[in-house]
Amino acid sequence: MRPSLWIILPDSPTTRRAVDSYAVPHVRRVLTGLLCLLSAAAWAGPAPQADPDNAQQVQRGKHIYQRFCALCHGVDLQGQPNWRQRKADGKLPAPPHDASGHTWHHPDAMLFGIIKQGLVPPYAPPDYATDMPAWGDTLRDTDIWAVLAYIKSRWSAETRKMQQELANEAATQALP
Repeated sequence: MRPSLWIILPDSPTTRRAVDSYAVPHVRRVLTGLLCLLSAAAWAGPAPQADPDNAQQVQRGKHIYQRFCALCHGVDLQGQPNWRQRKADGKLPAPPHDASGHTWHHPDAMLFGIIKQGLVPPYAPPDYATDMPAWGDTLRDTDIWAVLAYIKSRWSAETRKMQQELANEAATQALP
């Protein structure tokens, strides 16, 4: 006689069915997998984001921006002069991150990807010539989100609203 495992099925608390011993390892695997997924989801917490209203994140972002970004993008986010005209080497100067630039035209996820991975596909055409480095090996994800929070904190409420509307529109168009 094979041993059985008795379980209560969710469709009725009084219904019991025997599961043969050959099924027990499969049930254990499924339950272990579900437990791992739930644990990972709980540990990961909410998805990181750039919150321009979070004073702590903004202050951290300001410090990181001043150390890593200001050299090219300007202490006051003003960018380099003539940022829309290619230099002799064919590269564009660093754009401003204030409202006069185009940073606010892009969703946070895209900005995050550009900072982390650089101007490579899908953020730029293949072989795009740029001085913008990929910061993913230098900055942690939370650092990048903090920089974005700092940049966004310098925008007006209207600019933030327009950026959110553009991001929502892009997300809607991306749906199948």
